[in-house]
Amino acid sequence: MVVNILIAGDTCPIGKNQRLFEIGDRESLLNDLLPNFQKADLSLINLECPLTIHKSPIQKVGPNLNAPVKCINGIKAMEIDIVGLANNHIMDHGFKGLHTTIQSLVEAGIEYVGAGVDLKTAQMIKICEVKNIRIGIIALAEHEFGIATQNTPGANPIDIIEVSRNIKENRHRFDFLIILLHGGNEYYFYPRPSLMNTCRFLVEQGANAVICQHSHCAGCMETYKGSIIVYGQGNFIFDYDSKEDAWYYGTLICLGLDKNPNYSIKIELIPYQQSKYRPGIFRMDNDDKNKFIEEFENRSKVITDESFVVKEWKKYCLNNKKTYLNLLHGMSGILRRICAKYGFLYKFDSKETQLIRLNIIRCESHRDVLIEILNDLISSNKND
Repeated sequence: MVVNILIAGDTCPIGKNQRLFEIGDRESLLNDLLPNFQKADLSLINLECPLTIHKSPIQKVGPNLNAPVKCINGIKAMEIDIVGLANNHIMDHGFKGLHTTIQSLVEAGIEYVGAGVDLKTAQMIKICEVKNIRIGIIALAEHEFGIATQNTPGANPIDIIEVSRNIKENRHRFDFLIILLHGGNEYYFYPRPSLMNTCRFLVEQGANAVICQHSHCAGCMETYKGSIIVYGQGNFIFDYDSKEDAWYYGTLICLGLDKNPNYSIKIELIPYQQSKYRPGIFRMDNDDKNKFIEEFENRSKVITDESFVVKEWKKYCLNNKKTYLNLLHGMSGILRRICAKYGFLYKFDSKETQLIRLNIIRCESHRDVLIEILNDLISSNKND
């Protein structure tokens, strides 16, 4: 007996899609991909923003996203079973935003995973039983704004030690384990070496599939020790002004889970275009689909060479050198863009200054001290 699980990527019910979510118009949101959702045994999305009644934006880097609570109607109409909340935007409007989001999901009868009132609840594995197959789902997010702690609400962080313990302690509760990992570098089509290492380690701990979201582009995939790792599936429904063409293309991931004879897992990619010229998602025509699959498969082939992964990552980092080095100076807005373009500021740093920065960022002990100090400063400024 095969269980078909449909996984969709980053979802934000804003822009020209917002009204369709509010009124629950699944036909206009899913268009010719509606049948894929109707025949799925279990469907998941990553909700990339809180559903709010009143805005209460937190202090952070980047945009504070949100959508009205009425947008739950669209999620329910699409028959989404589980919503992943582990991402870098779910706490954009603080605990109020998280609370109204969870409340809306519960009232709609939709399960959620990856966030909670504290770290313990955010870490909980969601267990679903479909056709006598028990499926465990974990949602994780890289450490940005809104990560849960022992005493504060937020998203479930990528903490390899805690995840490993969690899997080990609950292994008897599920037959298959799927991990939604919200991480990666935006518009980068390949995994950075450390991300690849993390995903492979999660497989070694018992994951049957690791699906990386967040990069806003469809990247590549590999099969590792019989499990599937996808490095970027692109946005699902997310109407946001972007100059990057990759923003508007993505793929649904359909996983086929079979307990017999030896707990096998298969994957099918279902490419689409989203929110570019009109609302919702649309199946690609054959030419575009074939091109999309060919490029995805070619990227998947080259990452089997680990030297390519390292080389491509170094190239990406050097291409973004000016931006990142000037970010270390705390520049923002137009001044940061000017400095990044012409290489101001960081060129005036001495080698000693660069060595100090490297040591503080790289060394775990120094980095943890710096994080505590900055958190305290930000908290103090908030109270001033």
